[in-house]
Amino acid sequence: MPFIPHTENEIAEMLVAIGANKIDDLFDEIPSEVPRADIEKMCSGMSEQDIIRLSAERAPNYQPGSCFIGAGAYEHFIPSAVWDIVTRGEFYTAYTPYQPEASQGTLQVIYEYQTMMTELMVMEVSNASLYDGASALVEAVLMALRIQKNNSKKILVPHNLHPHYRDVLKSILDYHPIELIAWEYEKETGCVNVSQLNQFAKDELAAVIISQPNFFGCVEEVDTLTNLAQEKNALVVGVVNPIAMALLKPPGQWGNNGADIACGEGQPLGVPLAGGGPYFGFLCCRKKDIRQLPGRIVGRTQDAKGRDGFVLTLQAREQHIRRAKATSNICTNQGLLVTAATIYMRMMGGGGLQSVAKKCHENTEKLKQLLSEMDGVKIVFNSPTFHEFVVQFENPLSDIVAVMKKNNIQPGLILDAHYPELTNSLLVCVTDTKTMQDLEKYCMSVRVKEKAGV
Repeated sequence: MPFIPHTENEIAEMLVAIGANKIDDLFDEIPSEVPRADIEKMCSGMSEQDIIRLSAERAPNYQPGSCFIGAGAYEHFIPSAVWDIVTRGEFYTAYTPYQPEASQGTLQVIYEYQTMMTELMVMEVSNASLYDGASALVEAVLMALRIQKNNSKKILVPHNLHPHYRDVLKSILDYHPIELIAWEYEKETGCVNVSQLNQFAKDELAAVIISQPNFFGCVEEVDTLTNLAQEKNALVVGVVNPIAMALLKPPGQWGNNGADIACGEGQPLGVPLAGGGPYFGFLCCRKKDIRQLPGRIVGRTQDAKGRDGFVLTLQAREQHIRRAKATSNICTNQGLLVTAATIYMRMMGGGGLQSVAKKCHENTEKLKQLLSEMDGVKIVFNSPTFHEFVVQFENPLSDIVAVMKKNNIQPGLILDAHYPELTNSLLVCVTDTKTMQDLEKYCMSVRVKEKAGV
């Protein structure tokens, strides 16, 4: 209910003063035929997400579509309060918190973010974010090489890692004496080939990258892979979806000893889809390796009176302090987006994040089942999946996509350009924003082409 601070007597006095008989007379210039949303049949007790969707569906001259494209950027429901808070002036215009006496609010938000990321990843330390998931992976690899004691420069890179991540790795690491070795995936499962990892000798690899889930949405056998890699004295770098970690085993618990470094894209945590960003990358590690961790770290301390305070810590690692001797040339963080992620995680809580992850998984399985029952449609990999799966069509994919777009459906990512062996295939993503009606409409659009004989 709106807060109206005026009494009935005050309202009457104001109406007399301006010569109006009633409040409605103040709006008589608005034509009565102006279209408005139909909310008369609004259900009671609806969630915020359902109300927003229903309002959009009933809005005049507006046809909301459905997006089934994921591939590293995911459409989740974000409570309205998140960005209402983020866009307050004190957050929206804040910059570098070099002066702690003037930046306690910003520093505390980052500290809270770091704390929640370590809890989500079950790791000991988190930095204050990086530019995006791909650059976070590059920094994780460089960090692994600084930590590694076996002097190897070989990095095992899964072919089922996000193609853009592989491109960024190659673009940046080509200027270093580092060898990136392609780790092939099995055609049946979509997961990395364990026997290829077995072929490497002890101390031959500096680090092994494990994507969970991988680009195809397939869930990797992270325990087996982590133990095998660490037996060969290779560090394990986990590239993970943060929402998935609320449901799947987090990197700090992989194998007998956990992953050495965890990184990825933080966009699913309260950041809306946008045309290329901005997003933010996260990076976590063990406490013993904290001096090799790139980017900012905020610490909590106490002043002379025992009051908690927050400061940038271990700054001697950073480029603006030691220039060429710094741990990394990254000396910034995506502060605004980290603020959004912090508020989102705090609002959702552990149970809320797990609920979102479960709903994503359940919706994905529903669509996968519906498609698998259709003629001319094949689910490519037989592994368990999260969020995404690869589907292959007998009919020309271009025709199917054309029909879906006419129905305001973005059907998924066409894989031919990145994986030529997966011809006529889509990477389909399903999140918590989808309803059974969305899934049935998706399948109906596929059937249109089948009946047309295309």
